[in-house]
Amino acid sequence: MGHLFYLIGPPGSGKRTVGLELSQLTGAALLDNHIINDPVFTAFGADGGALPPEIWTFTRRVREVVLEAVAAAPAELSHIFTNYLADLPGEAETIDQFAALARQRGAAFVPVYLTCPTEELLRRMPLPERRARLKPNDPAALQEVLDKSGVLPVPQGMLTLDTSRLSPQQAAQAIAACAGLSPV
Repeated sequence: MGHLFYLIGPPGSGKRTVGLELSQLTGAALLDNHIINDPVFTAFGADGGALPPEIWTFTRRVREVVLEAVAAAPAELSHIFTNYLADLPGEAETIDQFAALARQRGAAFVPVYLTCPTEELLRRMPLPERRARLKPNDPAALQEVLDKSGVLPVPQGMLTLDTSRLSPQQAAQAIAACAGLSPV
């Protein structure tokens, strides 16, 4: 049986970094949100700064195709998705969509909430690797997003890990253990 890991957290919380470690540990394919978003961001000339609202229409279409491909993939394969969910109407339903995809595949659904204090998120924004990956990199812009849209509150019962207190390796090990997996 495959697993569908869903790493949720604010920008800068280490979703991709933990996802890379989890992929190495379990063999699951990492489908980081920027794998989906970056082709569209690049087409729009994005550089990690503000994004035009219409960009999300295009990224949504790319995401739909990726989700269709995962649904059609061999059942024994495992996947890791990452996402930032705001504290806005409709955002929590995204978790249900990924849970439904896991059920459709006959996969174990492992949602994980990565937390990190705001001060640490802001400190991480200008790191060079964020700019290279077209990720948000302006601390003031992140603060504005967090003030305006917030972060989805942690759903009850979801594994929650503070990435300011755990190394990416430790977080990946905790996620694998929660899923009942041993390293590859």
